[in-house]
Amino acid sequence: MSVRSRKERERAARESLIVATARELAEQQGWDAVTTRRLAERIEYSQPVLYSHFRGKREIIGAVALEGASEVAAAVRAATSGVTKPRERVAALARAYLDFAQRNPAVYDAMFQLDGGLAFADEGTPAPLKDAFAALLETLGEVAGKGVAPGLFTETFWAALHGLATLTRAARLPVEDAGRRVDLLVDRLAEA
Repeated sequence: MSVRSRKERERAARESLIVATARELAEQQGWDAVTTRRLAERIEYSQPVLYSHFRGKREIIGAVALEGASEVAAAVRAATSGVTKPRERVAALARAYLDFAQRNPAVYDAMFQLDGGLAFADEGTPAPLKDAFAALLETLGEVAGKGVAPGLFTETFWAALHGLATLTRAARLPVEDAGRRVDLLVDRLAEA
């Protein structure tokens, strides 16, 4: 084992610690509480060490968003794995997505509400974001319906899920009807 590989592992571990700490602090106190000074104090490194990994809060938010995208992809794939009926797969996807958004509000904000400097829907889109979309497309593409482009359908269904997640979290929609909304969305949009 070389000194270089040890230093690379240590650097990667520090970067993971910074992202995990930012995420934890954001989930506990909100993104306004996440500052480079507070992060440096919590991880017990100097601010210059933190800046050697990330240029600032925006890049940290982007790193949390990429982590979240990977988690969404994994959650959706796990929820739909082994479900053979298309309608049930779509419903499982919707529940997994909405559950992720509800359980990880700060991560969800990093993914969709805050500026993490990430490109969406273009050549510069990072792989974890592309994979999260691909995880949705794998199930939704099969129920898009005749004459509807699977990608366009997936974008539309995803937008509906995002709206449900955002409005429910903001207490604009009654929580007790969440299951009925998912059923309505699946029944009206997904052709099996």
